[in-house]
Amino acid sequence: MLDMELIRKDREAVATALAKRLDPAEVNRALDEIQRLDQERRALITEIDAERQRRKAEARAYAQAKRAGTEPQVTAPETERKQLADLESQLDEVQARLRDAMSELPNLPSDDVLPGGKEANRVVKTFGEPPAIEKVRDHVELSRALGLVDYERGVKLGGSGFWMYTGVGARLEWALLNYFIDQHIRAGYEFLLPPHLLLDSAGFAAGQFPKFYDDVYHLDRESAPRGQFLLPTSETAILGAYQDEILETPKLPLKAFAYTPCYRRESAGSHSDERGTVRGHQFNKVEIFQFTLPEQADDALEEMLAHAESLVEGLGLHYQRTLLSAGDSSASMKKTLDIEVWMPSTGKYKEVSSVSWAGDYQARRAAIRYREPGGKQTRFVHTLNGSALATSRLFPAILEQFQQADGSVLIPEVLRDRMGTDRLTPLR
Repeated sequence: MLDMELIRKDREAVATALAKRLDPAEVNRALDEIQRLDQERRALITEIDAERQRRKAEARAYAQAKRAGTEPQVTAPETERKQLADLESQLDEVQARLRDAMSELPNLPSDDVLPGGKEANRVVKTFGEPPAIEKVRDHVELSRALGLVDYERGVKLGGSGFWMYTGVGARLEWALLNYFIDQHIRAGYEFLLPPHLLLDSAGFAAGQFPKFYDDVYHLDRESAPRGQFLLPTSETAILGAYQDEILETPKLPLKAFAYTPCYRRESAGSHSDERGTVRGHQFNKVEIFQFTLPEQADDALEEMLAHAESLVEGLGLHYQRTLLSAGDSSASMKKTLDIEVWMPSTGKYKEVSSVSWAGDYQARRAAIRYREPGGKQTRFVHTLNGSALATSRLFPAILEQFQQADGSVLIPEVLRDRMGTDRLTPLR
C-alpha cells in the first residue's frame, strides 16, 4: 500500500510513477477519489474531535454548576450520544472506502524500471552459451523415455495441469530441492515449513488480494468462515508470519526461506511452449525472503540475485537475467529481475526465478515495522523476495540442455552424489 502522506505532498510524482504501469486517465481518477475520501475523512475526524471537546467542556460546566448549586445547562445526553455515534459511523465507512481504494493502487516502480509491457523488458546479463545439440528432443519426450514423469496418472489424480514424478524423476526433483535448501542455510537464511492453508489476511498483506483474489484456490466460507486459501507461493506465508510485528532493528536484515508446493488456478499448458511441467496448477518452489531497513534494501536485492543465480550456475545451465518493465512486474513490486533458463526445444527462455523488491508497500499492508534502538517512533521495513528456485522449469531445462545423442541425460555435477549416478538412461 502506498503512503497517503506522499500522495498529499507530491501527487504529481505519484501519478507519473503509476503511469508507467497504468493508463494516466485511470491513475488520475483513482487519485481524485482517494484524495476526496482523504479530505472527507480528515474533516470527519476534525468534527468528531470538536464534538468530543464540546462534550468535555459541557461536562466541566455541568460539574461546576453542580458545585455552585445552580441549574446546569447541557444538551440532552441521548441526543449528544447519537450525534457522536453518527459521526463515528460515517468515519468508519469513509475509512473503509479509502482503504479499499488505496489497496487497489499498485506499487510505484523504481526509477530504473521502464514503462510498458513485455516488449520493454531488458536483458541485463547472460551466463554461458546455448548448448549445441544436433537433434533436440523436448523434455516431455525425454521424461517419457527416461521414466521420470507420469503425465497421464497425474491427470487421472488431479485433472488437467497436474503431473506425477516417478522413480528417478522423483529423486531428481527431491535432489534439486535439497541442493537449494543446503545452499540457503549456508547463506544464512532460516529454514521455515509454513502451513499451506493461509488466512485471507495474508493474501491482502502480500498485495495479492483483492486484485488477484480469483487466481488462487479458496476454501468455501462454510468450511473457513475467516477465509482461507491454498498458498500460491511461500512468499505469502513468510510475509504473513510477521504481520503486526515490530522487528528488532539489530536483527535486520532478517533472512528466511521456505519450501512448499505452490497452488495456482492460472491456465496450465495452454501454449505449445508450456507443455509438460512448464506450467501447472501445483509445482514445487523454494522461496527466499528478506526484511530489511530501507538503507539495506539495495544491497539485499543484489545479494539475493547473486545467490539465486549461483544456484543456476551451479547446475551448469545457460540463462539470462532480465529487468522487467513496470507493466510486466507484479503489482506489489517496485522492481523485479527474472532469471530465465534456455529451453532448446522452443528456442526460448523461461523464468525460473523472480527476485523482487517491494519497498515498504507490503510492510504497510502487513503493519511490519522496526524501531530504532532507544527511539519511540516506528518505521516500516522493506521486503524482498526471490524464487530460489522453482523446479518445474529447471527440471525440463536440465533434461533439454544436458541431453545426449544416445538418448541419455547428464546429471549436473552438484546433484550426482545425491542421485548416485552421473546420467539418466532410457528405459529398456
